[in-house]
Amino acid sequence: MSDRLYFSCETRAQTRAGILAQFGKMLDQFPFSKLARRGPVVRIYAIDHSEPPMIEREFDLGTQLEPILEAVREFLVDDCAAEIDAYWDLWQWDGDWKLAPAPVTLACFAPGFQQESNDQLRIEFGPDARFLPLANVEGGLRMGESNLKSMLKFTTDLETSINMTNRRLWSESGANFADVLRETLGNYYVS
Repeated sequence: MSDRLYFSCETRAQTRAGILAQFGKMLDQFPFSKLARRGPVVRIYAIDHSEPPMIEREFDLGTQLEPILEAVREFLVDDCAAEIDAYWDLWQWDGDWKLAPAPVTLACFAPGFQQESNDQLRIEFGPDARFLPLANVEGGLRMGESNLKSMLKFTTDLETSINMTNRRLWSESGANFADVLRETLGNYYVS
């Protein structure tokens, strides 16, 4: 059964402006899809996620990063969170292997936004199965490895561009993704 996979971090930034600057660096590193059929969608939530979004705005395909960040800056106050639904290109199985847009959510939390953790930035990568080998499918090991390398490259690039004080890769169920990966790889005979 697939589990949702997240990467989250805290930075040295303590103000909304500082956190937004780090969010801008995260967005600048993100490999937005070249194959997506729709542009990113920005949502701003006030106080916590139980409230409906204050704004929701879809941007055209190919929109530069600055107008997206400007929309976030305009509405993000000290008790808000910003989420950007976007796509990046990953290998996906649908009868055969295709490089296709996969949804991802990039989030930024201002200091007063109510949440369980102290994350300032978060990425929801979607189902962890995208980053695991697909058993009994030709090329499943190689394509899972390729997607995993894409995720690791992105998170490693983030570590060098954002001044992180804490980071973690975690799953919705609390399962350790490294253990899930080891168990999945154990099903393969590697010579």
